[in-house]
Amino acid sequence: MINRLKMPVLDPSTRNTSFDEVALGFDLKQVKIEASRCLDCKNPRCVTACPVNIDIPRFIKLILEDKLNEAYCTIYQDNILPAVCGRVCPQEKQCEGACILGIKFEPVSIGALERFLGDYSLEKDYLKKEVIIENNQNVAIVGSGPAGLACAAAIRRLGYKTDVYEALHEFGGVLKYGIPEFRLPKSIVDTEILRLEHLGINFYKNVIIGKTLTIDQLFNEYNYQAIFIGSGAGLPSSLGIKGENLNGIYYANEFLTRVNLMKANNFPFSATPVKLGETVAVVGGGNVAMDAARTAKRLGAKKVYIVYRRNMDALPARLEEIHHAIEEGIKFKLLLNPVEIVGEDYKIKQIKCQVMVLGEKDSSGRQKPVPTETIETIDVDNLIIAIGQSPNPIIKKATPNLQVDDWGRIMVSDYQTSIPGVFAGGDIVTGAATVILAMGAGKEAALKMDKYIKTLKK
Repeated sequence: MINRLKMPVLDPSTRNTSFDEVALGFDLKQVKIEASRCLDCKNPRCVTACPVNIDIPRFIKLILEDKLNEAYCTIYQDNILPAVCGRVCPQEKQCEGACILGIKFEPVSIGALERFLGDYSLEKDYLKKEVIIENNQNVAIVGSGPAGLACAAAIRRLGYKTDVYEALHEFGGVLKYGIPEFRLPKSIVDTEILRLEHLGINFYKNVIIGKTLTIDQLFNEYNYQAIFIGSGAGLPSSLGIKGENLNGIYYANEFLTRVNLMKANNFPFSATPVKLGETVAVVGGGNVAMDAARTAKRLGAKKVYIVYRRNMDALPARLEEIHHAIEEGIKFKLLLNPVEIVGEDYKIKQIKCQVMVLGEKDSSGRQKPVPTETIETIDVDNLIIAIGQSPNPIIKKATPNLQVDDWGRIMVSDYQTSIPGVFAGGDIVTGAATVILAMGAGKEAALKMDKYIKTLKK
């Protein structure tokens, strides 16, 4: 059996001062070698493990037959962002995690193959023209992140006039403001969205649903037959401890938005600054925490710590991102939970952390962190809080009949909310999750919207 190929990456000594993409991708020769490892299973578990059910064995087989255009089209039918998902999907927990080859050997590098085909299509400017049979029905999509884009593509393919409303000044949602350039070049996101425009989807930016327009207005003044809310989870969670309002503290959403969307890394050539000292601590252990830590390193911080209350094995971030962070000199301070932030002259100076030990497993299957009486103090110039996000309450406040749970997440039944004709999916329903899970929700919700609209005609 041929060993799984390792994707080439930029050298750690140079990449942590640059926002250039770290993972360099496979060339065609490498792609064919990796594709040849596929067992072409009769019952491919990788397909069912994919949230959008891409026919993975088929596109791999087409690669081996030198039918790259057909291979790309196979993916694009189910995933309208292959160049994006090939980079940011947690394949090790999904398609690759289910790969039968992985039982005895390493799984096929499905994500790398998907990325290659996505990049190939963008480079060759290849996209098979789709014929849309118009049905003269109108739908609105709230949010241009992964859930909104997937829903827009799926419902547009069914013949609906589709309008996407984005609150920010650029399209892409979390793909733009949340994921750093060194993981996902923004030019790729722009080009993928441009392809959706060519599909006939209309995009409108700087429109805050709940402020600029309400759900009622979309129905009554704009005559939409159904609305999908996919506005994500962009409200940061706080630590709720003393000193959290001191200067020098960022929430990861704000920090990453300043850099990714507002180009703070180019200040003063861009209008938005971000001020960091020499020592930065990031609280959290997910992908957002890794992104914030690696970004801080690139902005010039000499020491960057990840502070997390569990051990290394329990980190929820992708293994690839953890590995890259370690290579780039990020230090992990584990089994520590911040309990107080100490400042001087309104500026953060230290964080006091309670030392934790791991106890019995909780509902997530991980060992529960249990506090001890020991306190460890860390001197820092900045603290970035990356412990999760929840939905922004703007839409809920402007839509009294919209039911949400205790965390502000929209409650749905088969993707339909408490308001007839209003559907929702992605992070605004589940809380912060992955790009591909949000896309799967958007795609499924489109089918439910189509079914609902057809019942209105009867």
